Order: sequence, then C-alpha cells, then structure tokens
Amino acid sequence: RKGGAEMTQREFKDMPSRIARLPRDKRGFPIPKFVGAVDKKGEPDFRLVSHDHMAACVRRNLCWICGDVMGTRKAFALGPMCCINRVSSEPPSHYECAVFAAKACPFLSNPNAKRRQRDLPEAGEVAGIMIERNPGVTAIWVTRFYSLMQVSNGVLFFVGEPEGLEFYARGRAATRAEIKASIASGIPHLEEVAKRDGRGAMSELKRMRKRFDALLADRVPA
Repeated sequence: RKGGAEMTQREFKDMPSRIARLPRDKRGFPIPKFVGAVDKKGEPDFRLVSHDHMAACVRRNLCWICGDVMGTRKAFALGPMCCINRVSSEPPSHYECAVFAAKACPFLSNPNAKRRQRDLPEAGEVAGIMIERNPGVTAIWVTRFYSLMQVSNGVLFFVGEPEGLEFYARGRAATRAEIKASIASGIPHLEEVAKRDGRGAMSELKRMRKRFDALLADRVPA
C-alpha cells in the first residue's frame, strides 16, 4: 500500500521495452498509442483509435502500438480472413509489439471474448466491412511493403508478400486445428460479401483462398 491505497500492477511475460514505457490503465494494461479517446469514466477506450496517430504511422513509419519508429520489417496483426484478402484496417507495428498484443490483448488472446458495442460512437467504426466476431486466432504477418486504399469509411492497408507468418491463440502458438477452425467459421462471412458483389468476386475469393492455403501449408506444420 502507498498513501493508504492498494497498489496493483499487472505483470506481463516478455513485454517489449517499448511497450513497458507506455502508461497503464487501472487494470494494469499498457495503453497503446493508437487509443484515441476516454470513456464516460475518464478511462482510455481501447475501441476508439486516434486517426491522427494513424496518419503519423503512415507518414513517419511509426509503430501502431508503441509509437516508436520502425525499420523496414512491418508486422500486421490480422485475423485469418484478413490473411485471405490481405487487408488490414490498422497500420503495422514492430514485430515484437504485434506478438505481445497477440499474446496479451484480452480480445485477441481469448477466443471467447466479445466485442463491446455498448456506447460505441460512429467514430469507433473501423474502415471497410468488419466481421462481427472473435476469430480466435491472430496472425502476425511480417512484410516490407504495404499500400493504401481509400474507402467510403476510411483507409485500408493492403499487405505485401509475407516474409514471416505466425499464428497465436490463447496467448501461445496456435495449432493447425485452431487455425482451420477459425477459417471454417469465418469464410462464410467473406463468401456472403462476395456473393453480393457478383460472380467475379466469388472467383477472386476462391483464388485468394487458394493462395492463403498454400502459404499456410508452407509455413505452419500440420
């Protein structure tokens, strides 16, 4: 205790030094640089991102999570569906920061966690079409290149060919069975969108799925 108040500091394993320098919320979780607002109680709302920080990440090659300058290798934290279409609604991070997020984030590390939609303003919506589910598995897609695409509700990031590809679930390396289960539960959502866009979109989705399956077979042991 200090000054009559109980001091609690959540401990995390293998926390990168860049993230360790970030302020903490009342639970003891590091507050990423991308957090753009506080809730009605004055606590940081992790669902709301700073568009100014997003622009700075692109302009100055900054890490989405810690805010420090990155090198040439850029790591995107993606769900398996985003691996198929190679699209992210968020900028890349340092590899170490992305892996830590995959292991420690309450939503990314817990397949049973739900997205909190209560009191979420329109500003909290991500660009593109979000699949309203927890994928249960997070991929760390490492690449040297990405490109931007302006859409009606923001900016999307198209990731380049991966130099590294890893999958995490429940705070550890994901099994092939967990990855396959995530794909099986998510692909119907992509197919629904593709069907609305016409036959050409379905053919393109099949091509992208085949390309991802080849990557998976090459990089993740059966």
